[in-house]
Amino acid sequence: MQVHPLIESSEALIEFCDLIRDSDFIAVDTEFMRENTFWPELCLIQVADNAHAAAIDPMAPGIDLAPLLDLLVDNEEILKVFHAGGQDVEIIFNMTGKTPHPIFDTQIGQMALGQAEQVGYSNLVEAWLGVHLDKGARFTDWSRRPLDKRQIDYAIGDVTHLAKIFPMMLKKLVKTGRGHWLDEEMEKLADPANYAVDPERAWQRIKMPSRKPDVLGRLKALAAWREREARNKNLPRGRIVKDETLADLAAHPPKDQDGLGRVRGLSATWKSNDIGGRLMQALDSAAPLSKDDMPDRVPRGPGLGKEGALVADLLKLLLKIRARELNVAARLIARSDDLEALAAGRRDDIPMMQGWRYEVFGHAALDLVEGRMGFAVKDGKLLMSRIEPVPATAD
Repeated sequence: MQVHPLIESSEALIEFCDLIRDSDFIAVDTEFMRENTFWPELCLIQVADNAHAAAIDPMAPGIDLAPLLDLLVDNEEILKVFHAGGQDVEIIFNMTGKTPHPIFDTQIGQMALGQAEQVGYSNLVEAWLGVHLDKGARFTDWSRRPLDKRQIDYAIGDVTHLAKIFPMMLKKLVKTGRGHWLDEEMEKLADPANYAVDPERAWQRIKMPSRKPDVLGRLKALAAWREREARNKNLPRGRIVKDETLADLAAHPPKDQDGLGRVRGLSATWKSNDIGGRLMQALDSAAPLSKDDMPDRVPRGPGLGKEGALVADLLKLLLKIRARELNVAARLIARSDDLEALAAGRRDDIPMMQGWRYEVFGHAALDLVEGRMGFAVKDGKLLMSRIEPVPATAD
């Protein structure tokens, strides 16, 4: 594989994109900083196919990233391969309004092969290539310039290794016949709706025990206000106001701006400054949440009770058995809250009751909770055993 020098000009980027344009797949990774900003600060983009690899400096003066971004979001002929790529996809979406497509995530692929749950990149490389990565540059400040050779080599390695692993992983997935299991997962990862945050829906991410329409209406208005403040100032949401403070303001709103000086979590200066004034405007404009916008009631625990909790425990045991039989990560099949929902009596809107998950696990889980399946021990192994109905007898 030819590793190209750090790309710092539009001309060099165009030449590199021309080299990889006809590839079947490209491995993609990014380095970014987001500790002190709302928007992730993109510091480096790494790309490799099976013949070429390069790091691109998006901070280089005058560089135009359009050729690379077009290749990522508009070229449907090239598969884009990431590892735990959610944040990488988010950055690309923020820049283009689109997501890379088609897409493959090796972390999800690894789960389908049962080798680990949410395996880290260094473990992935060690498992497939037997290479132990030097993590020394992992927590470097990628925004500082110039980048040194060690940083660039570390970053390039992320995609050169991935470009070697992906064909091996794909071959194994084809042999197992589980490739179609992942189609839905990859489409979810590439869904732009996952990355487009509407300020009017920002309140839905904040924990609020109250179901009073007036309280939730204030929370909605405050969360939308904070979202816009954070974006405009390019600061993390928590630097504006923390979630728990927003929830407290929604539940116990001050009568006037002077009252903000007594709110825990806010500076006393908010009782007289501009940002405090804008917060009060958001509160004053808040309307009770409409009936249509009220969140669904979520049964606590979810309404399991002692017997239901035992059923959920049995479902978790069943999941372990099926995951072992299939040699697949249990988390890929079902999550704990799905099992608890089924134990509580729900049947709809549970992922494991649909598609391939239902075929490999959901139907057995349903049989268990409805009394058609039980556990048995054979040759020292815990197995599932179908329970035959007892025939009715005449009196």
